[in-house]
Amino acid sequence: MTERRTAGAHWHDHLLFLGRFVRSPRTVGAIAPSSRRLAERMVDGLDWASARRVAELGPGTGIVTGAIARRLASGACCLAVDRDAAFVGRLHARWPQVECVAEGAEALAALGEARGLLPFDHIVSGLPFASLPAATTGLILDAIRDTLRIGGTFTTFQYVHAVRFRSASAFREAMTGRMGAAPTRQLVVGNLPPALVLRWRRAT
Repeated sequence: MTERRTAGAHWHDHLLFLGRFVRSPRTVGAIAPSSRRLAERMVDGLDWASARRVAELGPGTGIVTGAIARRLASGACCLAVDRDAAFVGRLHARWPQVECVAEGAEALAALGEARGLLPFDHIVSGLPFASLPAATTGLILDAIRDTLRIGGTFTTFQYVHAVRFRSASAFREAMTGRMGAAPTRQLVVGNLPPALVLRWRRAT
């Protein structure tokens, strides 16, 4: 499905995102949605021809969701999981072919199993792991490991200015330990602020 977005819809997304950030800065993690360029880099290079089960964690206003929806092969399924019901409502209206659920990402295993979507081929996330409570992050990383097939990929990003923060480093180390291999890295300067796309491929 091709999405046509007006300038008004664009600014509505920004205002919605900013409002959600003010209400819950730790779970939203940014004052504005990711750029289209970052979204494209998040999904570029994945094998969309053979992917049948995809999950997105923390889709927010849906900039990455749209990039995924445009690439899904016929018969493929995407499950988008966001704790914020306001985001989920807009995603469902915009991309009805994507199943959107208002739930925490730590419930990914139960959500995927209930829908017959396990294991996932690709998991893409915009969650602000570096600002989430450590216990919550651990549960989400466990859920990613437990639901991703061997050889499947997990893709996320970190803002360049925060890459050296202890919480950001701890996240990368924890994810690498679960995936059994280090991530690839790609710098995206066409985002505010610039971001580093990280992609793990599950080895074990």
